[in-house]
Amino acid sequence: MLDPTELYQVVDDAGSALAGGATMPRGDAGGEGPGDTRVLLHHLGGYVDAGHAGQLAMDHLLTSLPNTVLATFDADQLIDYRSRRPPMTFERDHWADYDEPVLALYAVRDLAGTPFLILAGPEPDTQWERFAAAVAELIGRFEVDVTVGMNAIPMAVPHTRPAGITAHATRPGLIDNHEQWSTVADLPGSAGALLELRLGQAGHDAMGLAVHVPHYLAETEYPHAARTLLDHISVSTGLLLPTDALTEAAEEIGADIERKVASSEQATKVVRALERRYDSATGDERPSLLAQDQPLPTAEELGAEVEQFLSEQDHGTS
Repeated sequence: MLDPTELYQVVDDAGSALAGGATMPRGDAGGEGPGDTRVLLHHLGGYVDAGHAGQLAMDHLLTSLPNTVLATFDADQLIDYRSRRPPMTFERDHWADYDEPVLALYAVRDLAGTPFLILAGPEPDTQWERFAAAVAELIGRFEVDVTVGMNAIPMAVPHTRPAGITAHATRPGLIDNHEQWSTVADLPGSAGALLELRLGQAGHDAMGLAVHVPHYLAETEYPHAARTLLDHISVSTGLLLPTDALTEAAEEIGADIERKVASSEQATKVVRALERRYDSATGDERPSLLAQDQPLPTAEELGAEVEQFLSEQDHGTS
């Protein structure tokens, strides 16, 4: 492996960006012993991100909270530009601008002034092992105690029920209060997943939270899921994170979804069928949030209506 430290550049006087501020007991993030917990949140664009929830959450934090860049990664070594070409601006007779991909580590302060870190940007296309080793070096340099990955996965769940969260971690104590898978599965890998694996093998605390997004909303922005992610991160880490703007956006989009569902008999049947499945699985005997019961639609009807609903969301039609 090439030297991981040559993959990034730390800004001058980076340590001062994390100095001072409020602190929280180590136990709040699942750690042990005296001292204070320092958290690193990460989301890398390019992996599964249903409802764009992870990206929405990350963008919201970086626009809502004071932050500064601690380190930047060399995108030329990590990004395959031909697989996802960065946009450029052409003005009349010349190239005027280039939207350079940025993969960076940020120092951030939560609403209480507690310092934490964010790793954000495009997922590396290459050199995953070297990238994970580089992040581990930075974790040691900035004395990070626990890392938390953010993801969103499409699930056969209705938007009329609370969004679930699947949690995973390098040790059970980090996710005692979260739902976990009860089976073994082979899944496509990601740089974030490899980072969590390698950190655990090196003895560092790392965890991930994946919010469940209704599969018929996977291709549209779904801020409700982003807010759910941040709520669970706050509970897991003790960080005080803002969610007001996401809550407002979730209410607006939720009302639009309700209008679209109410206008389609087939969409109503899809949601009702998912509600019954959800309530049966959770033991929730509440009445459905939609109108009178209808017969359970067939798999073909569900699939056809989901495809149509997604198409309408993509094109902004009702």
